[in-house]
Formats: sequence, C-alpha cells, structure tokens
Amino acid sequence: MAMSILSCLRIFTLVMFVLEPNRVLSSRHYFGFISYGDNGAGMCASTVAPHGYKCQEFEVKTDDGYILSVQRIPQGRVGGGGQIRQPVLLQHGVLVDGATWLLSPPEESVAMMLADNGFDVWISNTRGTRYSRRHVTLDARDSEYWNWSWDELIVHDLPSVIDFIFKQTGQKIHYVGHSMGTLIALASFSEGREIDKVKSAALLSPIAYLSHMTTALGEVAARAFVGEITTIFGLAEFNPKSGPVNKLLKFFCAQPGVNCYDLMTAITGKNCCLNSSTVEIFLNDEPQSTSTKNLVHLAQTVRDGTLSKYDYGSNYNLAHYGETKPPKYDLGNIPRDLPLFLSYGGQDALSDSKDVETLLDYLKFHDVDKLHVQYIKNYAHADFVMATNANNLVYNQIISFFRNYA
Repeated sequence: MAMSILSCLRIFTLVMFVLEPNRVLSSRHYFGFISYGDNGAGMCASTVAPHGYKCQEFEVKTDDGYILSVQRIPQGRVGGGGQIRQPVLLQHGVLVDGATWLLSPPEESVAMMLADNGFDVWISNTRGTRYSRRHVTLDARDSEYWNWSWDELIVHDLPSVIDFIFKQTGQKIHYVGHSMGTLIALASFSEGREIDKVKSAALLSPIAYLSHMTTALGEVAARAFVGEITTIFGLAEFNPKSGPVNKLLKFFCAQPGVNCYDLMTAITGKNCCLNSSTVEIFLNDEPQSTSTKNLVHLAQTVRDGTLSKYDYGSNYNLAHYGETKPPKYDLGNIPRDLPLFLSYGGQDALSDSKDVETLLDYLKFHDVDKLHVQYIKNYAHADFVMATNANNLVYNQIISFFRNYA
C-alpha cells in the first residue's frame, strides 16, 4: 500500500496539530479504549486472587534502571504446594500487559491452566505498561524514560526477569510468548542470551518478519513514517488512551482501505472465537503504553523486510554499531536443540502465514524432533490469548509440550 506525498504531508500537519500542548484532549476513551483502573490494587489482588489462586507480587530491576512488575502463581487452586514445580514465564505482546493472560475464566486462561497442571507460573510486564512505570532515576513523564525499543527489551528486560526467576527457583524456565513476546525471545535466542536458563519455548502468533502483514491500519502507519514524525515532535510515550494518539488513530481510520468500525479486527485480523465479555474486559484494561521508538522499530521491520537492530541512520549507526546499517538478528543461530513450539493462524493480520514461513525457513536446520509447528486455519492474532476454545486447541498442546521437555 503506497502512501502519497500528499498523505504524508497531511500526517505531518496533523502531528503538529495534535502535539500542540494546548490542544491535547483529556477524553477518557476513544474507539472503545476506556480508562480503567484497579483501585490501586496490583494484578494479583485484582485479577488472580478472586479466582482462588495464590499470587505473589515481585519487582525486578533491570541493569538500566527500569523497575518491572512480575506476578507469580506458584500453584493451582487445589493443593500441590509441597511438590517442586517447573517455572513458566509468560511474556505479553506490544500495547498490552501481563493481564492479557488473565482475561478469560480459569478453565480458558493459559496462565491458570498451567498452574492447575502443576507449573509455577510467572507473568512479566514490559517497561512502560501500567504496573512497570517506575525507574531508579527517571520519571515516566520524562522523555528519556521512553528512549528504548525492543532491542532494549532483549538486552535488559528479558534477561533480568529470567535471571530473577532462576535465582528464585533454581530451575530453568519454560517460556510462553505472544506477538512481540515471541520477537524478543527469538532475537534473544539468536544471540545466545539466557539459553542456559531456558528449557523450551512456546511461541504464539510468532512475529519476526512483518513485510506481509495484512492489517491496513498498521501498514498505513508504518509506511507513512508516522512513528518517526511523532518522535521528531516529542511524543516519546505512545499512549493509545491519550488525546494526541487518538487523533492520529482517527486520522488513519479515515484512510482508504482502513475500516476501524471494529478496531480489534482492523489490527489483529478477524478473530474466530472470542467471547464478548472477555473482549469487554480486554477493552477495559488495554491497550497499554509503549515507547514511540518501539513502534518506529517495528515499522522499520515492516518496511525493510528484515529483522535488524534499531536503525538510527547511517551516521549514528556507524558510531553505535561500527557500521552504517544496523546488524541483523540471524535466527539461524538459534540453538538447533532448543525445543520450540510455534502456533500460528490463517486469519492473523499481524503474524501473516507468509512471514511465519520465512521464519520457519530460518529454522529449517532445527532438530526435527525439537520443532513443533501448529497451524489453525481460522485463528487470528487475539485468538491465541482469548479464544474460548484455545484451551483445547492450543494450551493443552503447550502443557504436553512442556512435559515432554521437563
């Protein structure tokens, strides 16, 4: 989808307008995004404990000073407190937080199903999201707080959380990632990070390559360089609930070929199996903030068709990386004996089947008995975390997969 010069100029003008300090709106919600809190309670108290599960809150400090919120569900609702349980880390995607794993009833939630099936469940919350907005020196209102992309999640957040769990349990972890949670895992594994502490990984809606994504809203934003433009004008935090960002969303939703009547479908693809009450809970809690720089990095992946580190431009790349172009993550370097479970859907507008095939091509030399691939024809992006039948179609397979590599 090509963007005309006129469209880009319109976007440029719009960004200048919405970022004028005196023009920022204070609306509570747009597009079904409702400002919703938990009355000061943490995720354990507000989301897990009401279902009868024990839950513990932890804080993990990264080596660059971010303070991340991590929840632990150490056991299921019925007994089992005395046995040694294998730890599982759940890592959410972009623009959401760890509550994504807890939207469905216990019998349909992968987090609670894992706990009920004998696993020690840990839930991570990426920097900048609702429960992870603290830093040892910076305030979330400072632009410098938001000076990061998913490169930093690979280098700082993921290793810090995995190391913390390893120290707490003395065991290697199983990993479950969704969307960007798969991206940071794959890139991390390709560089050999934390491999010695990971038993296996289940990757849902895996994204590594994004050049074939079919979400019109995402493609328009990526190819219009909207992230770069908003960065120039100082929008360091990308908060979908804020007035400026909602103005941008309104503008993009008015573009030809973009239908935002159902915004979730416009972004994720046509999900087959969502419960309306679960979607309502999702829209109450999500979306969460991320850095504009993070979205710029994702947009670079869309436009360039490669999986590379952040592109600062040739001059700064030379100073930062020692070369004019950002280094690529070579997924062919992922250890061939690392057990991987990949599950993707035929209706997914973000994790398009063609891009997953590119990923699988990089894994073509992986040990055959260590690579398990599941394709669900009618699943889209959100189905993997919210579908009413994901418990039988996906989560039971993950549980069996983890048990095979205990």
